[in-house]
Formats: sequence, structure tokens, C-alpha cells
Amino acid sequence: MIDISQETIAIILLLGVLIGVITGFPLAPVIGGIALVVGYFTWGGPQVTDLFYSRMWGLIRSYVILAAPLFIFMGIMLERSGIAERLYDALYLWLGGFRGGLAITTVLIGTILAACVGIIGASVTMLALIALPAMVKRGYDKALASGSVCAGGTLGILIPPSIMLVLYGPMAEISVGKLFMAAFIPGLVLSGLYCIYIALYCLFLPHKAPAVPVEERRVPFVKKTYMLLTSLVPPVILVLSVLGSIFFGVAPPTEAASVGAFAAMLLALAYRRLTFRALKETAFETLRVTSKVIFVAVCAFMFVGVFLGLGGGNVVEEIILSAPGGKWGAFALIMFVVFILGMFIDWLGIIFIMIPIITPIGPVLGFDTLWLAMMICVNLQMSFLTPPFAYAIFFLRAAAPPELGVTTADIIRGVIPYVFLIMIGLGLCVAFPQLILWLPAQMVK
Repeated sequence: MIDISQETIAIILLLGVLIGVITGFPLAPVIGGIALVVGYFTWGGPQVTDLFYSRMWGLIRSYVILAAPLFIFMGIMLERSGIAERLYDALYLWLGGFRGGLAITTVLIGTILAACVGIIGASVTMLALIALPAMVKRGYDKALASGSVCAGGTLGILIPPSIMLVLYGPMAEISVGKLFMAAFIPGLVLSGLYCIYIALYCLFLPHKAPAVPVEERRVPFVKKTYMLLTSLVPPVILVLSVLGSIFFGVAPPTEAASVGAFAAMLLALAYRRLTFRALKETAFETLRVTSKVIFVAVCAFMFVGVFLGLGGGNVVEEIILSAPGGKWGAFALIMFVVFILGMFIDWLGIIFIMIPIITPIGPVLGFDTLWLAMMICVNLQMSFLTPPFAYAIFFLRAAAPPELGVTTADIIRGVIPYVFLIMIGLGLCVAFPQLILWLPAQMVK
């Protein structure tokens, strides 16, 4: 077997992943292939085979991971129930009269969808088809409209029940229920920052987002209220019941997810959208998304096993701990690395590869493990908005109706302010850590 230093191993593995992804290869075979080759030449065939088998078996037997396909099913079913259209029609009447009201409506619907759908592609696509045409056709600046769609649509990766948090928990050995509660307030903080930015932007540049004409909003108050309640209350009750069962200790995330999936079907039935075709398509889409997640997870488990087994984790820990500025310098380095990786690697890869390596460093630095986990999750919000691999930009560009004339440059100009708003959100969580830690501390054990 080849004898290689820990530093060289770390460079080969990390650089190999970066080069493989940048050259266009899918993430899963890149990380799995590199782990297999390096493990074979350093450990030998039998040892690396045993490692891979034990780690894959451990992943498959993880009970918490079962919550992922159930929440995916819940989100896709709720998407097909038509809640986005109903919400937009209701909030359009209430907020359309304000300058920038449609953009704020878009963020608010994105926030609600985040707690229902949790799948970024679905959320951004829905908003692109529903909200973007309404804004552009009424004279909204294309960058402002595009930015609100991307920012609002990506909140689902943070606001629970988030698939990212379901996967993060087992990787960091943190309770998924605590992660859900920890993410709730930061997610709402980001949503609030987005709305405040839009309101201020439109206050100083009113021509960028004109108010909707009165004749388009002339609907009786009782009817507007009825539309809002019938579109908003059912999904909110569904989400709060799922999260409430976790918060009060009635059910763990996996059981709560199963209840949510069943309730989503009932909601689709109530909205007359539950057909055999919809159920079939939802099941197949759930299978497709879950298969992708598990494939990446298996390959990442192989990679992390080799990386940590050959001492790569020690190298990363030494580099971070030796950063200038003490614990906060090390924290800044972690945030910077996650930010840069988010520009090139799928969030799944970052979760499965980096979290097992970074998490043990938190207690050494004196940081609360749950707080550090949430800071990384908030940071990963930027990965959907920062080119070159900004998924929200690609989803919006593909889904935007061609007749609107929205270009990639418009979308990029629109999302840049939200990247800085996420940084402000991170700063608030550093200054006020109880934004993250207060709600989990109230959970019923």
C-alpha cells in the first residue's frame, strides 16, 4: 500500500472533488469514485470494502432518514393541491395596493411554501409561474421581481420541516426536532429582512414597483377575508400540527412526517386536486428525489469514511484552530469555506461531506453545537443565490415565461442584495444567539 501523509491525503481528496464537480461531473460518482480509488491504494481492497459496507448499512438503517421521503411526499402533494395559487390570489388583493406589495406578497408566499413544500425547485418554479408574470406585467423592475422570487423560493431549505435539517441531524448527531425549532426564528428573520428591504427599496424608487390599480383590487372586504382564511388557515394548521407534535414531544420527526404526508393528501382532496394521476406523479417524484438524496448520501459516507480514516479531519481541524483571531477567526474561516463551497457544490454534498468534519471542531472552539449547525444552515441559503452554481437562478431562468423577457443578468442583479441580507441575518444570530437557542430550550423533553 502507498504511504501518504495526512496533509497530502486531504489535498488529494478535497481538490479531487472540486475539480470533478467544476468539470461538470455529477457529485455522487465524483466523491464516491475518489474515495474508492484513494482508499484502495492506501488501505487495500478488503479494508475499504468493509468500511464502505458498514457505513452504507448504517445509513440505510437510520430511522431518522425515513422522515426525508415522507416530508418530500408532503411537499410535492401540497404543491399539487394548488395552495400557491390560492394564497397569491388572496394576498394580491390585500397587499397589491402598496408599492412593492406584489414583491412582498411573493416573499410571504415563499415563506409559507417553505413550511409546506421545502423543495427549492418546486417553490421557485411555482413562484416563477404565478408571481413573476403578475409583477413584470404591472411594470415591476425585472431584477426586483426576479430577486423576490429567488429569495422567497429558497427559504424552504431553512424553514422547517426542511429536508436539509432532516439530513443534517444524523450527520452531526443532533436531534432533528431541535434543529427544526432552532431554524424557525432565523427563517422568519430572513423573511422579515427581505420584506423590509423591498419596502425601503420601493420607498426610495417607487417607479420600480408601482401599485396595482384600484379597479383590479375592488373586492368586498368579506370576500377578501374569506379568500385569505380559506387559503391560509388549512396549510398553516397542517404545518403547525406537524411541528407542534415535535415541539411538545408527542411524536418524533419521522412519525410527524408520516402524519404530515397523510394530512397533505386530505388537504389536496379538500381542494379537489387529489386524483389517481396526481398521486402517481407525486409518488414517482418522491422516489426520484429520495433516490438522488440517498445516492449522494451513500457516496458521501464513503468519502467521509476515507477522509477521516486517513487523518484528513485532523488536518482540517488544525488549520481551523490555527486561524488568526481566536475562536471567532476560526468561526469566520468555517463560514467562508462553507460560503465558497456553496458556489460550486450542491448543498447535499456540503452537508454529507463537511458536516461530519466541521461539527467536532465546534465544542473545541467553545461554540454550542446546535448554534453552529444553524449558522451553517443559514449560510447555505446563499448557495442557492451565488453563481456560478446558483440553483435558484437556474430554476427561475428555466421556468420564467419567455414573453416576459427576463434575462439571466436581471436575475443575478436581483439576487445580489439578498446575499448581503443573509449575511446580515448571520450577524444578527451571532449578536443574539437566543434567536437560535431559545425555542429549542422550550421543547417538551
